[in-house]
Amino acid sequence: MKKFKFLALSICILLSNNVLSAEHQVKMLSNLKGQSMVFEPPVLKINPGDTVKWLAANPGHNAASIDEMLPTGANSWNGSINEEIVVKFDKEGVYGYKCTPHYILGMAGFIIVGDPSGNLSEVKAAAKNAESKFAMNKTRLTDYLSQIK
Repeated sequence: MKKFKFLALSICILLSNNVLSAEHQVKMLSNLKGQSMVFEPPVLKINPGDTVKWLAANPGHNAASIDEMLPTGANSWNGSINEEIVVKFDKEGVYGYKCTPHYILGMAGFIIVGDPSGNLSEVKAAAKNAESKFAMNKTRLTDYLSQIK
């Protein structure tokens, strides 16, 4: 009887975790409100277990992780050009991502999963390095990271 109650409780916990997770959407855009090569929203705070779906709102874009801007042990991803991609986030921390062909133009964003403090300082350092190579939007990553508390 105890095994049955434990099994039933375990199933309820697993099912409730899936019910409580959410799917968020980020648009890949060529222009928005006078800015070029942007994700909307550029900074998104989510909970562990949530997913993010990048929408191909304009042609020519993708969403790919920036390896030096991921929490330790987090999985990277690399979406195809003009394709939507859905990624599930389980590890807490800051995840940097980019549009591969437009990264030099500053097309990047951040997903904050739970508590960002685990890798925020490393991401800030990597962002500074990346910005030094941008052809435009040279402070975009720093500006986005300043929104993270």
